[in-house]
Amino acid sequence: MNPSTRVYVAGGDTLIGSALIEHFRSSGFQNLVGLPPREPDLTQAVQVEHFFAQARPQVVVMAAGQSGGIEANQKYPADLMVNNLLVSTHVVLAAFRQGVQKLLYLGSSCMYPRDAEQPYRPEALFSGPPEPTSDAYAAAKLTGMKLCQAFRRQYGAPFITAIPANAFGPGDNFRHESGHVIAALMRRMHEAKMRRKTYVEIWGTGKPRRDFIYARDLADACLFVLEHYAGEAPINIGSGSEKPIADIAPQVAAVVGYDGELRFIAAKPDGAHRKSLDSGELFELGWQPATTFEDALRETYAWFLQNHQETECMNDQTVYVSRSQDATRTRNVNKLTSCTNAVLSGNH
Repeated sequence: MNPSTRVYVAGGDTLIGSALIEHFRSSGFQNLVGLPPREPDLTQAVQVEHFFAQARPQVVVMAAGQSGGIEANQKYPADLMVNNLLVSTHVVLAAFRQGVQKLLYLGSSCMYPRDAEQPYRPEALFSGPPEPTSDAYAAAKLTGMKLCQAFRRQYGAPFITAIPANAFGPGDNFRHESGHVIAALMRRMHEAKMRRKTYVEIWGTGKPRRDFIYARDLADACLFVLEHYAGEAPINIGSGSEKPIADIAPQVAAVVGYDGELRFIAAKPDGAHRKSLDSGELFELGWQPATTFEDALRETYAWFLQNHQETECMNDQTVYVSRSQDATRTRNVNKLTSCTNAVLSGNH
């Protein structure tokens, strides 16, 4: 890859996609194609084929597809599954027909079987059923990975897969219902601070452990993998450590400046009890995350404060409206324009 390589980040308006675009730009890549808001609707095959024929990307990173926390996975399993199946099928097929030099498909840690030995290693995939709270989404992500492998085996297509840990950072989805754990915690605690609430309710027991990776570190790892990895088996991209939700919540509260009580609601689902990735293969190739967890939390909250304004609804609920003019982070990520009183979710 060189600065003139035509790079397409599918899903440029997602958390990971926007971080990838920012990282490619800062790394000197001058020919990024399909940037939001001019990205095609990836659920529409005709639009995807037309885009690939016109833009002729040479390298593709698949960061597209809807996702969400526990509540979103329980309420909308069909929507999540169909969206991810359509996006993966259309982009992978168009990339093959266009003859791209390389495609990196980003999976999800929920692809791993719930009861597989931890930390997860790629050889554990398909050894058992995934976590039931996100099994439809997991099935779609597994299908996308197998599709890439099928094109490799039948046609020698240069398609690879990486499985990231739980990502968070600037441009995250801060919605209660669909946001993942750190962004959802951050928003709920910010609201509680602004409204002087004495406690915050958090789904689950707080015992589940997660491997979190800062989105900007993940973007750096993706570029590294594109340049240094070519295997058929997926490669994990994690932080090398794991933290229980019960430890993360006080750290988020400290960054937000919230000093109220944190109440864990044990009657609500925890999701998988532990999700930790064995990223040893990636570390042996020479990559390591550069950002501490504390710095990543501070940068994420600073971005939230800079890119949202809040007003009060008549029923004392909070409306968030994105102030950001960056289209890569506003189309789907920060549409917080309706009053909500949804309970906190996001331990997915």
